[in-house]
Amino acid sequence: MVWRINILTLFPEMFPGPLGQTLAGRAFEKGLWSFNAVNIRDFAEDKHKTVDDTPFGGGAGMVMRADIIEKALLSLPRTTRKIYMSPRGRVLNQRLVEEFSQTDGITILCGRYEGVDQRILDAYDFEEISIGDYVLSGGEPAAMILMDACIRLLPGVMGNEETPSEESFSAGADGLLEYPHYTRPAEWVTADGRQFSVPDILRSGDHGKVAKWRKEQSAQLTTARRPDLLK
Repeated sequence: MVWRINILTLFPEMFPGPLGQTLAGRAFEKGLWSFNAVNIRDFAEDKHKTVDDTPFGGGAGMVMRADIIEKALLSLPRTTRKIYMSPRGRVLNQRLVEEFSQTDGITILCGRYEGVDQRILDAYDFEEISIGDYVLSGGEPAAMILMDACIRLLPGVMGNEETPSEESFSAGADGLLEYPHYTRPAEWVTADGRQFSVPDILRSGDHGKVAKWRKEQSAQLTTARRPDLLK
């Protein structure tokens, strides 16, 4: 089954962007996922292709019009779970990513300016999703983050390159941050002469002790950096 993504945007040329590279890019070439970037401006009816207007009640900025977004939405042959990238939405987490990746696909609305007319969200049951407590210039970068997080969980995408169950925020990680990783050389000297070594336990060959060390490191990192996760 191909996981399908519809993207409603004023900048369709931004896609697939970085998702055309590495794991996601190879998965795209293999037909594991597809995307359809729809230019909302194509559905504006005036000669200037206007998609926004001033907000009722006053205030700075412009608001994208519900009627024009609706035409773009209804042009899709079929609509999947509908998401609006918004700083006021539910914060994206791994549980949501897993949920989205297990559907047939998603439809993402990317806002610009001051956002979109609330009525389009209400009329078509868009879920508002945030990628963090900050503001971007538009929804496209946030959409790419959501897409990347979902695509890597699709069957056949990851292969043996990583073990998702051990990653931070994954179900198998017990809600803890991921432990530190090391590789060759075992002894590394920086350009300015400082020496760093791989922890001895990782070179011991004792898998039980390695697993215990990794668990302890995950707990320590989570306590220090994300104590909120321990709740």
